[in-house]
Amino acid sequence: MSDLDLDELRSELDDFAQPEKKGGRSAREERILAGFDEIQRFVEQHGHAPQHGEDRDIFERLYAVRLDRLRALEESRSLLAPLDRQGLLAGAEVVSAAPVEAMDDDELLAELEGAAGAADITELRHVRTSADKRAAEEIANREPCPDFLKFKPLFADVQRELDTGARTTRPFVKDAGFLKADITKGQFFIIGGQIAYVAEVGELFKAPNGEYDARLRVVYSNETQSNLLRRSLQRALYKDEAGRRITDPAAGPLFAAKGEEGDHASGTIYVLRSKSENLVVEQHRDVLHKIGVTGGDVKTRIANARLDPTFLLADVEIVATYKLSNINRTKLENVIHRIFEPARLDIEIKDRFGNPVIPREWFLVPLFVVDEAVEKIRDGTITEYRYDPKAAALVRFVRP
Repeated sequence: MSDLDLDELRSELDDFAQPEKKGGRSAREERILAGFDEIQRFVEQHGHAPQHGEDRDIFERLYAVRLDRLRALEESRSLLAPLDRQGLLAGAEVVSAAPVEAMDDDELLAELEGAAGAADITELRHVRTSADKRAAEEIANREPCPDFLKFKPLFADVQRELDTGARTTRPFVKDAGFLKADITKGQFFIIGGQIAYVAEVGELFKAPNGEYDARLRVVYSNETQSNLLRRSLQRALYKDEAGRRITDPAAGPLFAAKGEEGDHASGTIYVLRSKSENLVVEQHRDVLHKIGVTGGDVKTRIANARLDPTFLLADVEIVATYKLSNINRTKLENVIHRIFEPARLDIEIKDRFGNPVIPREWFLVPLFVVDEAVEKIRDGTITEYRYDPKAAALVRFVRP
């Protein structure tokens, strides 16, 4: 038994709930081994043995009670000692313990009843849904990554870009009960203290709850991997207080944690429509917009539009503005213009002195698409999209 590694042990425990004997062990011994394996996975994930206390998650407290009982039973200690690589059985002895036959989760939960203090009977405290528990289990059930050397340079690059500020981290957002941030191939996240890379995304399928899901291959910076559902990773990222999404390096830090040269405490993205009588402008007036970013008042910015070739030497009207905080205006404007580059207006006009001028900030883009782009700027996913003029929509950029 002492020669078994963790993978072999887990393989033996996969069917621990079956009543028949496996490898000469009784069903009771299989249950003891399975219960101890769950505790060991908890320690691997959290870095400490499960503890008692009202401030602890109810499942951690369940594991703590279970561990106390395992420590108190000579039979359990003898069975588990060869597997106790984390020294969990060396804790203080427990004076009394229930028989091994009584060590089921329902009774352990009953033993915890009321431990959280008096509360209304309708109030559920520290209780996870089945989906949350499945997500946690899938994250915990990792295995060694056989081809990690292929991914190692990617993790090194991401870490360097985080250190230099070329990448930043953003919260994994949830709004009105729905996860807004999608997960696609090539993305990086931080979960459980490890950088996670989405190496593969399987085909979409419809889950029993009616939502679409996909199986992922996720590689972690500690040389492990897991094949879990996309919804499970989404839930785990949202539940992890330190869980973050790592931004694409193309934009740089749009929303900086501290001020830099060019940053403003607040800024405004503005969308303008030209009143020019130019034939090209008249033909496309409903979808032709000037998109820019300013740290000042937009009305002041456009006061002399009819004298400025940037504004097509004509008055303009403001059709939309979006307030943002702590932005780098130059970087943000560059990102917006790069996203809509395929729809940039190709026009040449002459300034007041007869010199040819080619304005660069006018785009043939419907206003609703600009609205969508701003939402993706706010949640930090804009660098993952490009504008498709044929579809008149933002489409996700696929890494080569």
